[in-house]
Amino acid sequence: MVKHWRVDREEKYEIVEKWFLKDLEMIDGKEADTDNPYFDMHFHKVYNMEAYSCASKYTFARTLNQLNAMYLKKDLKIVNFDDTYINDDSIWSSNNRDCLVLMRVCFYASNLLCLSLCPLS
Repeated sequence: MVKHWRVDREEKYEIVEKWFLKDLEMIDGKEADTDNPYFDMHFHKVYNMEAYSCASKYTFARTLNQLNAMYLKKDLKIVNFDDTYINDDSIWSSNNRDCLVLMRVCFYASNLLCLSLCPLS
């Protein structure tokens, strides 16, 4: 965990705490169906965390999941996250998932707008 602050125009970072991925038992996103940056990391103790945004929370969880799959191959529980955005085998999968998701949402929204403007006969 890193503490971040600014001094004039300079940004400072300080390592506050370190954890090992092998000790991580579970990541709890708290609420999968709301835009919420809060999550819990379960080690020997539960740490309540707040990400910069919901998107960064999902990016962090995806990164931990990929690191676990690549190096440890242990059963890492990721709960209360939308699996569509976590797993690599999903239809949303790409290197820039957040951008892809946004593009698809915009596409569907524009289709709905077009349909709502069509006169009914």
